[in-house]
Amino acid sequence: MASPELLDRFIDAMWSEQGLARNTLAAYGADLRLLDKWLAERGKGLTEAGKTDLLAFVSERIAGGVHPRTLSRQLSTARRFYGYLVREGLVERDPTAQIESPRIGRPLPHGLTEREVENLLAAPSLSDPLGVRDRCMLEVLYATGLRVSELVNLSLGQLSLANGVLRIEGKGSKERLTPLGEEAADWVRRFLDGARREILGEKVSEALFPTRRGKAMTRQAFWQRLRKHGAAAGITQGLSPHSLRHAFATHLLDHGADLRVVQLLLGHSSLSTTQIYTQVARKRLRDLHRRHHPRA
Repeated sequence: MASPELLDRFIDAMWSEQGLARNTLAAYGADLRLLDKWLAERGKGLTEAGKTDLLAFVSERIAGGVHPRTLSRQLSTARRFYGYLVREGLVERDPTAQIESPRIGRPLPHGLTEREVENLLAAPSLSDPLGVRDRCMLEVLYATGLRVSELVNLSLGQLSLANGVLRIEGKGSKERLTPLGEEAADWVRRFLDGARREILGEKVSEALFPTRRGKAMTRQAFWQRLRKHGAAAGITQGLSPHSLRHAFATHLLDHGADLRVVQLLLGHSSLSTTQIYTQVARKRLRDLHRRHHPRA
């Protein structure tokens, strides 16, 4: 079986059996095409690769300076793929079975202070309809802790201003209801009543936050807008679309929120994923104590 056909079958199986998100499936495809190309340059196909081949692939990636986190993800993708091939009877054994992933220290997310968040939210120009849209998106992101892909793909049908909630389809097609809060809901009303109409003109769009073309904004475009507003707010280091998601979680914990509530709001399937934010909150408390306590 040709590699493209084999990869398509694997991706289809992951989508139908596990309901993985489009971004996850796209990442799987990119990782496996990279491995397929590497093997083809050495005269082998995906179903012919052995443990020695995979170890050589890993060694070459390490020598090339690939980040351990990236390599770990690529190995994880290969394990899923070869596990699928074994189940389908297309190969006898998994060549990744005895290959260890590189050890990765779990970094703490960059934390924005509440003052930095306020400065960032105030950065977009409200004299421009695109600035009003950006302010609204930032308010919603900070109020809800959405992933950036969830934010830019929001549709009008996912919004219930009467109930003050968003219906989010997260990773693995899992749905959750996320409260907006009064401030973000007010900005959404303001945006819908004015700037959104100016942006669209005569166009019709289901995207809650459309571009002038009437399409949903891409993650890359939102990142560019965020960097622009971050620079205006004096925030240049460590700012990413995930920064406000991190701020949402850590600020909730700073103000006494229960960890399991934060887990539900973030859409994490495992509590251990959420616990990293408790480390951020504890670090912030230690820093405050060190700076302000006379005997620190």
